[in-house]
Amino acid sequence: MNALTPFQPSSRSRLLVVLPVAAVCLALAVGGLPRLSAHAAVMRQTATLSTPTVAVVAPGHEPLQQSLVLPGDVEAFQEASIYARTSGYLGHWLTDIGTHVHTGQLLAQIESPEVDAQLAQARADAATASANYQIARVTASRWEEMLKSNAVSQQSSQENVSTMRAKQAMLAAAQANVDRLQQLQSFEKVYAPFDGVITMRNVDVGALIDAGNGGTPAALFKLAETDKLRVFVNVPQDNAADVAIGARATLTLPQYPGRSFVGSVARTAGAIDPVSRTLRVEVDMDNTDGAVPPGAYAQVTLMLASAKAMLSLPANTLLFRPAGVQVATVDAKGLVRLVTVTLGRDFGTRVEIRAGLNGNERVIVNPGDAVSDGQSVRINAHPADAT
Repeated sequence: MNALTPFQPSSRSRLLVVLPVAAVCLALAVGGLPRLSAHAAVMRQTATLSTPTVAVVAPGHEPLQQSLVLPGDVEAFQEASIYARTSGYLGHWLTDIGTHVHTGQLLAQIESPEVDAQLAQARADAATASANYQIARVTASRWEEMLKSNAVSQQSSQENVSTMRAKQAMLAAAQANVDRLQQLQSFEKVYAPFDGVITMRNVDVGALIDAGNGGTPAALFKLAETDKLRVFVNVPQDNAADVAIGARATLTLPQYPGRSFVGSVARTAGAIDPVSRTLRVEVDMDNTDGAVPPGAYAQVTLMLASAKAMLSLPANTLLFRPAGVQVATVDAKGLVRLVTVTLGRDFGTRVEIRAGLNGNERVIVNPGDAVSDGQSVRINAHPADAT
């Protein structure tokens, strides 16, 4: 018998061992590779979602000339309440409300018999004073001639001269009283001080007219110049510097839909009202056709000229933080930079930016509350709507 030799498996035995191992490897390859691929995809998607996508917009440039709409009060160019300067009763009136009158036109006649009687008496007193002065003047002249020949004493001559001067002063006082009463009598006729329209009449024929001797007098008429109007507007302090004298203004009234009236800025108060923080602005407009009545309410559109064009952004780009109003910008590396800005005028959907930006930034639209400085973001390929 041959010596023992190592056991040598047959080919069949080796095949039985290899086949199961290959089957296991094949199963691992078929089931594991898709799982690994899916895991890699999830990892890529997670990395993508960790970097938010944002829409950006560039700051816009507002035109140098902007319009500002404000409420306005329409007033007559000049308006006066006409009072009586002499007491009596109304003899007759010649104009009623709505009457167009001219400068110097007679409006009413006041009957004042007391003033007429006082004037007659004053004229008589003035005539008496004039006669007394003439006598004193002749006497003084005679005594001065006699003094030259030493026929009378110098004291007597001076006394007569002094008497003449006293009579002369009395004559001047009497004549001044006559002039006063003549002036008072002239006030019996009431005239229009300027061209305009009678907007109020408070008296009728026979009414007692009190010139203020017995209390506060009542106005006889109210006269308003309506061919030209003043429209007063209170401009907010932020826009006060942009109001220019001569700037165009457009008025609209509710009773005239679709129609506008043109005026211009005539003057400003030159000071800010400390209560309302507004600037009083006067707009003058022609009203020759009388379409706009004084006392009306109007919407006034002022054309304001800025010294330089300002930037503006959509209102949905603003962040209100404890540090102030900020906007989120994206730099060249795709990182968020929070910038504090100074707001100006509010145009509705857009807001003026007065400081903080230079106009070349990419500003995030609708930034989330969690946006932070230095955060990495991706910019959407589709530009945001700037409005």
